[in-house]
Order: sequence, then C-alpha cells, then structure tokens
Amino acid sequence: MKRNEVNERYKWKIEDIFASDEEWEKGFADSEKKLDFAKYSGKLGDSETLLMFFKQNDEFCISFEKLILYAHMKHDEDTSISKYGAYYSKVVALSAKYSVELAFFEPEMAKMDEKYLDSLISDKRFAAYDYQIKRLIANKPHVLSENEEKLISLAGETLETFRETFGMIDNVDLPLPEIEFEGEKTTLSHGTYSIILHSENREKRKEAYDKYYAAYNSLINTITSTYYGNVKKDVFLSKAYKFSSCLERALFNEDVDKSVYDNLLKTVDANLPSMHRYVADRKKLFGYDKLYFYDMYAPLVGGVEFKMDYDEAYDLVIKGLAPLGEEYQKLLKKGHDERWIDVHETECKRSGAYSTGCFGVHPFVLLNYQPTISDVFTIAHEMGHSLHTWFSAANQPYSKSDYRIFVAEVASTVNEVLLLKYLLKNAEDENLKKYLLNYYLDSMRATLHRQTMFAEFEYEAHAMAERSEPLTKENLCNLYAEIGKKYYGDAIEHDYNISTEWTRIPHFYTAFYVYKYSTGIISAINIANRILTEGDSAVKDYFKFLSGGSSTDPVSLLKLAGVDLTKQQPFDFAMQEFDKTLTEFEKLMGI
Repeated sequence: MKRNEVNERYKWKIEDIFASDEEWEKGFADSEKKLDFAKYSGKLGDSETLLMFFKQNDEFCISFEKLILYAHMKHDEDTSISKYGAYYSKVVALSAKYSVELAFFEPEMAKMDEKYLDSLISDKRFAAYDYQIKRLIANKPHVLSENEEKLISLAGETLETFRETFGMIDNVDLPLPEIEFEGEKTTLSHGTYSIILHSENREKRKEAYDKYYAAYNSLINTITSTYYGNVKKDVFLSKAYKFSSCLERALFNEDVDKSVYDNLLKTVDANLPSMHRYVADRKKLFGYDKLYFYDMYAPLVGGVEFKMDYDEAYDLVIKGLAPLGEEYQKLLKKGHDERWIDVHETECKRSGAYSTGCFGVHPFVLLNYQPTISDVFTIAHEMGHSLHTWFSAANQPYSKSDYRIFVAEVASTVNEVLLLKYLLKNAEDENLKKYLLNYYLDSMRATLHRQTMFAEFEYEAHAMAERSEPLTKENLCNLYAEIGKKYYGDAIEHDYNISTEWTRIPHFYTAFYVYKYSTGIISAINIANRILTEGDSAVKDYFKFLSGGSSTDPVSLLKLAGVDLTKQQPFDFAMQEFDKTLTEFEKLMGI
C-alpha cells in the first residue's frame, strides 16, 4: 500500500511530538540557541552553578531528543523523502557540537575533591543526579584532561569510520547475486536470505547459503581489515582511558560486574550437551545423512495455520499478558487506541520493527505487520520495550529515566515468554503445541546460545589484539570455527562458509554488545517464571524494575525483580528451561 491508503487508526500519531515540520524547524532553531554551556566552565565547584548546569543540560537534552525522534520517525515512514534524511543529518551535527561543548565537564568534575562530590549525593537538591555523581566519582581514574577529551570528541566521527565502512559493505557494496525466489528472479538480499533459510525447500536453502557466503568471502580481505581496525580502535580507547582491557572498559561503561560475563560464558559452556542434543534431534527429524547450517532455521513442524488480522492479534497479546495485571493491560490498550503504533507495511517504509520514545511523550512502535505467529510475538516484544520506557519515564526524573542497554531486552522478552506460555497452555491442537515448543527452543538457541558464542568470539578476538597478535582472516576464521564446533557439536557439518560467519555480523562493530541479548533472555525466563508461580508479589517486584530507569546500576535493578546475575542460579535456571523444553518437545515428536 501507499501510506495515504492506510486508515489513520493504524498510523502512529507523530504530531504528539511536533504538530508539523515547521514546528520541528522552530524547535531546532531554539535548541541551537540553547547550546551554550561554556559559561559554566571552571565554575562547577559552586553547587548552585552545578545545579544550574544540570538543569540546563536536562532542558537541552529533552528538546534535542524530540528533534531526533521526529526526524528518524518521519524518515522511516517513507525513506524516499530526502527532507527527513536532511533533518536527521542536522541533529547528528548538533549532537557532535554538543559533545564538544561539554568536553570540559567530566575533566572538571574529576578534579574535584571527593568529599565535595559525596556531599552532593546526600544533598536533596541533587537527588535527580545522585547516581550520575556516583558514576562520576567511579570514573575519576579514567577521565582525561579537558584538551584530551576535546581531541577524542573531535575524533569521534573518525573513530566510527570502521562501523560505517562495514555498513556500506553490508548494505550497499556486497556483490549479492540473483536468485529465483517465489517464481521470480530477484537480487538475493538480507531479507530474502532469511526467508529462504526458514523455508522447507532444502535445495533453495543450500543455493541461497552458498551464494550469500560467496558474496562475503569475495570481500573477506576488506572486511578483515575493517574489523581489525575496529578492534584496534577499541584497544586504543581502553588504553587512552586507562582500562586494563576492552572488556573492562565496556563493562565499566554499563556499570556491570565482570562476574556477570564470566557466569554467562561458564554456564552456557557447561550446558552445551543440551544444545548438541537439539542439533542431533534436528538431523534425526529431518532424516538427513548430513545436517548443514542452512538446515538450522528450517521448520521442524509444518502445517500450522495461525493467521490473525492485527486487531485480533493485539487482543491475543493483551490476554496472554494477563499475569502482569490490569494496569499493564490497560496500558497495552492505551497504546493501541491512542495510536502509539505504526502498523502496516507501505511503500518505502523502513523494514522490521522497533520501539522508540523520548521523555515527555508516550513511546512509539514501528511494525510491518503480517498475519503470522512471529508477528504476534513481535507485537508483544515491542510493547514490552514501550511499557518499560513508559514506566521509567513516569516514575523517574529525566536524568534517570533512560534505562541502560544492558536491561533493554528484558521487558520485551518477558512479554514473549509469557505469551508463549499462555499459547502453550491453551493449545488444543497438538501440532500447534509442537510448533510453539520448537519456536521457544529456536528463540533460546538464537538468543542465548548463539549470542553467547558471538560474545566468546569477540572476547577472544580482542584478547588477541591486546596481546599484539594480528587479526588475519586465517586466525579469525580458525577462531570462529573452533568456537562453532564447541557450541554446535558433531551432528552438524562445519564447512568453510560457517567459519566465515563472523564477517557478516554488524553487532561486532559495537564491541561487547551481544552478550546483553543472552543475559536479557536469561533474566526474562527467570522473571516470567516467578510471575507465573508467585503472582502479585512477583509482579510488584517486576514493576519496581520497570520503573527504575537508570536510578542505579542495571544489575541491582534486576535484583529488584528477583534476578541476581552475579550468582550462578539464574543462569542455571535458564539452561534447565532449555533442557526441560527440549525433553517435552522430544516426547511429543516421538524421539
């Protein structure tokens, strides 16, 4: 459809941010005028001046976030309209100016006496900034001089070149060939590759797999150089900011204890026999002499009809999330009725789905809804993000309202797990139950096992660079192949293509990000189980987490919901959930 053919009730109400483009342009001009922080430089030792700085910074950031949100949402409605791409470029440039303008702040705060900073934490006037000040104290050993901070701010765009270069390779220059798809010849894309890999046609899966990896392998030298450059950038920044390793810097910036990362790798490694069993079950159920990686996404259970229009699917999500209580269900309905959601696929609309938002405005969700079970789960997932945003903004001041990336996937995955458990409980058709169990297994495999495998790879790749070992295509492929064999076991053929899979993972250009998907699903499985077994008390604890924003470190926020990732127990429970689900699936499938 064209966008003007969509009923208004299925379009997000973007005018809740700015009523028009003219209002946006006026807001941008106002924000440019507010970018005046130099007057505070050298004066932050006076608590009144510091408080004024914090408040002006909040005011600027609130208005700036509305600008960037409107620009990217308008662009995503129709990516062919260059006007909104230009809007986005303007706010990115303003963001760079803001970083330079505030380069004095952390160096000046780092020089201050710790007693003075401690006194601010106990000062009620600074209640909205106490956690931020605690982080400033912790960061004191890692802050550079003002001139050094300015230099790194100025180099910011240059240091991001490696990620941008990979983006150009991956989205523009990758020599993807033609393939026959749904009766027509088309260029193999990331989207069509994923669809074909999930299809039942094995010959077509193999063809797509071979052609897709051939495209990456034809550029493997360039990609290796780009990835190595990105890792060296990480090593440079960790040394510049006086960290012992890239991992230490990444975990420090998220305020996450290293025991969390260690627990993840250790527990998943110890429980890989269940993963090997699942891979062997796939081989047995397909009846193949040899199982290949292009068989890992093919459906084990076919013939499931689950087609619902959007409103029907949304009602199902509300029912499935009933254990979260009436308040949560009312908010879900509010999001539906008050047009938080852009529902339908239209010409030139951005693909995929996401949740976004900014302080002072309700959250928004972009969908491209299709009547499939996967898209029903997408509704639950994205509304989980949105209501996490809503609860945090409703219960925290601006300075504490934005929760950290470490916990960003928890609420969305809690929703998915609760919906899946509801569907399983109410499934009358045995085939649907088999399908749902397989869906859950594949979700855990892709989000828990696979992302942990990625985390182990980038941990080892960075360690090699820190030891001054060059990252060549040979040693990167060998490393990835070795880790892959450990994770997937002997029931699958480990061909050369899969040893090069690291060349196509965009998340590797934001180092030590992927492990958060694993800890997110582990936390969600534990929280959902507690809600289903303990009821109201668990829901109250969960709402404390949802309402926490960034009022303290993310690991402590999860403890409010009953999940302590510094301990072994939640990791063990998630692995037991995989094993229990696999056993139930095997029983139904007669294995």
